[in-house]
Amino acid sequence: MPDSMKHVLLVEDEAPLREALAEQLVDRGYAVEQAESGEHALAKLADFAFDVIITDLRLPGIDGSAVVDAALDRYPDIIAIVVTGYGTVKDAVEAIKRGAWDFVSKPFQIDELLHALSAALEQRRLKSENAYLRAQLDERHRFEGLIGKSPAMKRLFQLLETVAATNSTILIDGETGTGKEVVARAIHHNSPRKVHRFVALNCSAIPETLLEAEIFGHVRGAFTGAIGNREGRLEQAHRGTLFLDEVGTMSPALQMKLLRVLQEREFERVGDSKTIKVDVRVIAATNSDLLKMVGEGQFREDLYYRLNVIPVHLPPLRERRDDIPLLVQHFLEKFRSGGAAVVTVSQEAMRQLMSYNWPGNVRQLENATERAVAFGGSRGQIEAADLPPEVAGAQANGVNASFALPDEGVDLDALVTTIERELIQRSLERTGGNKGQAAKLLNLKRTTLVEKLKRL
Repeated sequence: MPDSMKHVLLVEDEAPLREALAEQLVDRGYAVEQAESGEHALAKLADFAFDVIITDLRLPGIDGSAVVDAALDRYPDIIAIVVTGYGTVKDAVEAIKRGAWDFVSKPFQIDELLHALSAALEQRRLKSENAYLRAQLDERHRFEGLIGKSPAMKRLFQLLETVAATNSTILIDGETGTGKEVVARAIHHNSPRKVHRFVALNCSAIPETLLEAEIFGHVRGAFTGAIGNREGRLEQAHRGTLFLDEVGTMSPALQMKLLRVLQEREFERVGDSKTIKVDVRVIAATNSDLLKMVGEGQFREDLYYRLNVIPVHLPPLRERRDDIPLLVQHFLEKFRSGGAAVVTVSQEAMRQLMSYNWPGNVRQLENATERAVAFGGSRGQIEAADLPPEVAGAQANGVNASFALPDEGVDLDALVTTIERELIQRSLERTGGNKGQAAKLLNLKRTTLVEKLKRL
């Protein structure tokens, strides 16, 4: 049970009973604060968001019913359990009608209270998990949400459609910003595990000393600061999917532990000897060359092959430039839904976007589009001047010096035609539509330019 669900406020004016109950609850792993009156309870509620309040209905001053009402008003998700004496069962029923979870009658056994408390916490956990799952399903991550019409993206969609239905471990490689987590989520939400959790962890964002505990969890006292038991990401992803981004940054010792999980489907929390079985699909991602790291002794070869059961490669944006207009339109719609006025992109701006190399890939394109929307103001159209300086300074001449030849090859005639059309269009723009001057810029006869315009 996570520590965040164990904070209890115990309100009882009889000190011996209150202290005995508090001792019993603490022994069972709960963090307990005591209040001897309704006024004291309200003061504590104002300072801390407790998970549970256990209160006697008969208190001096402000009674327990008012305390429960105040607690539920301030924290609608708090669990309230009321303790009743002889003749106050009717009041307890009224408290339950107003939102209290359960009641126990004096005199009671501690096990009776613990049972009511355990049942309430379990119901709250299930309610929270169901809300989480509904929220994730409502996001509707589908392969159609991965935007692209290039041959590379079409092949990617076909691959993802095939592997999503399996339980195989997947290794996604691609440069920073290509959308590795988006792909992992798409796989999860199109798999039989979609009704369970998708848990993501960026291994490079957490100090090495804490990463092990983050993945496997820990028990109380395992290390300095471990004040209670805590679930790791593996347990959270049970029956679902665990996404480990930048897996190449793991230490050798942690690589060995991950290998065991993949082989045996079991692990121990940090500081514990109890073995925990887990059913989880692992999707790993990296922007490093893991095979090269294996050769250099920086990454375990056996772990590499355990992770690389199904390899998925995400091409950089510069290798699928024909997807840029689609992506820009998608981002425009996204930002327009937030109240932005921009609805189109000028051809000059689009040429700049198409000519830039995008070292930050899709993430950088999204940020650049958002900036351009902000600079576009109320004009309704993005101009080249609205783009970031590094993008606006790109050589929009239709031929990029770092043009990458894709694996599937190119249609040379179509590419040459595209370049020719763009050069002619730019020359006409520069000369204000004067065909004679445009022909001079292109070192052509005017009649030749006119014939090309007819053909194009």
